[in-house]
Amino acid sequence: MSRIESHFRDILGDLGEDPKREGLKLTPRRVAKSLQELTSGYRADIDTMINNALFTESYNEMVLVRDITFYSLCEHHMLPFFGRAHVAYLPKNKIIGLSKIPKLVDIFAKRLQVQERLTLQIASTLQDKLKPRGVAVVIEARHLCMEMRGAESQLSPTTTSCMLGLFKSDARTRKEFLELVKCRPV
Repeated sequence: MSRIESHFRDILGDLGEDPKREGLKLTPRRVAKSLQELTSGYRADIDTMINNALFTESYNEMVLVRDITFYSLCEHHMLPFFGRAHVAYLPKNKIIGLSKIPKLVDIFAKRLQVQERLTLQIASTLQDKLKPRGVAVVIEARHLCMEMRGAESQLSPTTTSCMLGLFKSDARTRKEFLELVKCRPV
């Protein structure tokens, strides 16, 4: 933490600010704490989070948790991107505690990310842990790196998806999922 504080104090000076100014005195510490929180996903263990919340169950219809809000940092500019994730799976003798799905999204979102990788990591982890008949993930997000700088294209959300198993091979299953999530603006 102290190294991050020191570096950020230098950055403030390099930007032409006075890091000793009243409003900025504690900013390096706040930034360090903020970065530690926003990247806590690197220190999270997926198996510990799941905590044996995998249950044998004969249910075989779609399980969908939608509108999972998340915040992340773009790895290219370290600016926020935020939105909603919609996550579904088709059980095959195993289900997962429902609260574990938003927690999984949060763990991967709290890393320096690109939206495409975030989408794939969520889907791949559920596929690996549950061995279901299929997994589907759709993420809609707004990227401040695109809205505040560069293209300066406001209110232009990005949508990514990952379809595995039956969600990829069976058009009816994929269509049912997409109808249920009915993507709306972020």
